[in-house]
Amino acid sequence: MVERVLIIDVQTQQLKCMIGEQIEQNYSIATALNGLGEIEGSECTPRGWHAIHERIGENGPIGSVYIGRKPTGEIYSKELAESHPGRDWILTRILWLTGLEEGKNLGGTVDTLRRYIYIHGCPDEIELGKPSSHGCVRMHSADIIDLFDRVIVGTKVLIK
Repeated sequence: MVERVLIIDVQTQQLKCMIGEQIEQNYSIATALNGLGEIEGSECTPRGWHAIHERIGENGPIGSVYIGRKPTGEIYSKELAESHPGRDWILTRILWLTGLEEGKNLGGTVDTLRRYIYIHGCPDEIELGKPSSHGCVRMHSADIIDLFDRVIVGTKVLIK
């Protein structure tokens, strides 16, 4: 059986779900406004090979709001957004990543897991296709649900 692999292309702002050499699905994303980098506190998207460490939010409602990987009980709305200006919205589903390359994205001050880097949902009115996140990979809710349902813990993720 051929495993799925996720390829995140920062240049094109696309996430490809691959089975072998075949593209199963392609999604528009947004990576870090600060570009690529691994250092803790940089708000950059880390490069290299990762794996899905944890899947969070299975069967939760579309637009469910998460803080610290826990649902707040809120459902995202424009009114909620107006009452919390500046909040980095993590919505619907979370795929928490862990680095696989010691010294590059695993361990020390470059540890992707300890940096809390996710692939996660964001408000649908946020424009994708251009860097704008604080380091994570943002997707619209319908797309993160679709991707979430395709992957398992351990699915490999290449960020390039």
